[in-house]
Amino acid sequence: MATSSWEYGWQWRAACRGDDAGLFFGPSYLEARDEREARERRAKSICAICPVRMECLEYALRTKEPHGIWGGLNELERRRLVRDQVRRLHAVTDA
Repeated sequence: MATSSWEYGWQWRAACRGDDAGLFFGPSYLEARDEREARERRAKSICAICPVRMECLEYALRTKEPHGIWGGLNELERRRLVRDQVRRLHAVTDA
């Protein structure tokens, strides 16, 4: 889910700005595993040097973005991050 306004302007400073969005989002056809992994590595290499990587990741987590590479993490990695955060929170509150 994207917002209609760019709340903090961090998007204007993103390293991916102007690059092919297909690098950060999978194609409309079923992508072979090795192709997906290569595409994601290229996207993540851009994220690795991005000055607003954390803002991007926070945005994706806050909006529950279901697709693409955001803040250097793919969909599965973001779900795992959220799951692990919830588990840690429950471990603290259950102790």
